[in-house]
Amino acid sequence: MAEPALVQLKRELPELSVVWRAFELRPEPVPTLDPGSEYLVRVWNQMVYPMARQMGIQIELPTLQPRSRLAHEGAAFAREHGRFEEYHNGLFRIFFQRSEDIGHPTLLASLGGEVGLDADALRDALDAHVYQDAVLADEELAEQLGINAVPAFVVGRSRGASGVLSVDALRDLVLGR
Repeated sequence: MAEPALVQLKRELPELSVVWRAFELRPEPVPTLDPGSEYLVRVWNQMVYPMARQMGIQIELPTLQPRSRLAHEGAAFAREHGRFEEYHNGLFRIFFQRSEDIGHPTLLASLGGEVGLDADALRDALDAHVYQDAVLADEELAEQLGINAVPAFVVGRSRGASGVLSVDALRDLVLGR
């Protein structure tokens, strides 16, 4: 849900470079949440669904809470092979619209094939954890910057904000106002 403001801001500031980084909200050994828990249902009903409706975004509370490290490794593969945006959008679609397990390498390889990547090469990279160090480096950077929620925005590795921001708030962050 952070993307509409980013898209608008990129139109206003074409020189703006946006780099999506890996961030596991609940990495091992932190327990994942029960998708049917009172907390998640309440947060989604009170905050996520109303915001999504307002933005015209189709999103559903996933029925599972998988680990996301492999999905991030797949995104790093996709970035290196020029298909990051397609893969990234596909991840959101299969997780937030179809409640599929984005921690499963076969599903991630299939998604890669759907977006124009070599599915077998992606599966091999996932099995060998070729991009794990890059994902862990992103997570270390997030920890250093005090990021503990999503979405999060970082400008120049020195200032940041968490939460879904309006285009005005995002512009102020980027321009240092």
